[in-house]
Amino acid sequence: MIHLVALLGVLSISFSAVFIRLANVSPVTAVFYRAVYAVPALTTLWLASRTRDDRPSRARVLAFVSGLLLAADLAAWHESIALVGAGLGTVIANVQVVFVAALAWGLYGERPTTRTWLLLTGVLAGIALTSGLARHDAYGEAPVAGVFFGVFAGACYAVFLLMFRRANQEQGPRSGPLLDSTVGMAIGALLTTPLDPRFSFVPTWPGHMWLMLLAIVAQVVGWLLIGAALAELPSLETSILLLVQPVFALIWGRLIFDERLSALQWLGTALVLVGVATISMSGGKRQQADEKRSLRCPPYPLPDKR
Repeated sequence: MIHLVALLGVLSISFSAVFIRLANVSPVTAVFYRAVYAVPALTTLWLASRTRDDRPSRARVLAFVSGLLLAADLAAWHESIALVGAGLGTVIANVQVVFVAALAWGLYGERPTTRTWLLLTGVLAGIALTSGLARHDAYGEAPVAGVFFGVFAGACYAVFLLMFRRANQEQGPRSGPLLDSTVGMAIGALLTTPLDPRFSFVPTWPGHMWLMLLAIVAQVVGWLLIGAALAELPSLETSILLLVQPVFALIWGRLIFDERLSALQWLGTALVLVGVATISMSGGKRQQADEKRSLRCPPYPLPDKR
């Protein structure tokens, strides 16, 4: 059952790029209203929760700051979608795994293995190919610029993930950290409005209908389902399931927007997906091994769970 929950969550967020393209608003406008339309729903869920929210202020601040980073990530990602398409834009943003590896090395001394270096090299080569190498048959309004914004989005997303996961380690309702982060995302969008000359507070139709769907389907339903699954499933399985998102996004881009990638772009997409999947699976296996070792040799004395 939990696998179905995870898959439904991934399916929900895979429509994000579709809703963004259909809304046809500026990047920061989409980020701002994605948060604004999600906050009332998340607040209702938070107030209705039977679990007391006793999270310390440090965890709340951390979730809020992660939302500021998510605003930068989404603004860059939305620009990438406009320049290179819904499917390819989603694939490129998944290079966040490269930045997570770099941050883990810099912050925690987790030096990548030779095999990981080779995989990261393959991912970077795939990113270069997704730009189409300036060939005439490359899909997208500006493929090279689209790849640049997608990679920047991946970097911001990597930092967001590290902070958001840390903020979720405290006991409390699942909607609490997501609500704090979404409020931070709205504030972050307002702070970046000077960088978006097309930003507008004026709702337009049907654009804002798609933004409402983006907020409810992706920001609320999708992330809550994925959060519930992450607490139950092993890291290896969640890594594989989350990789389904860019695959779904490629399918929607082809079916809904007739996005026809060049042969080089398809090759680059395959390199990115295979590299990200292999790195994620390797990380999941290492974490599972560590968990098994800790279960066999628990620290003494055991902490009081009450």
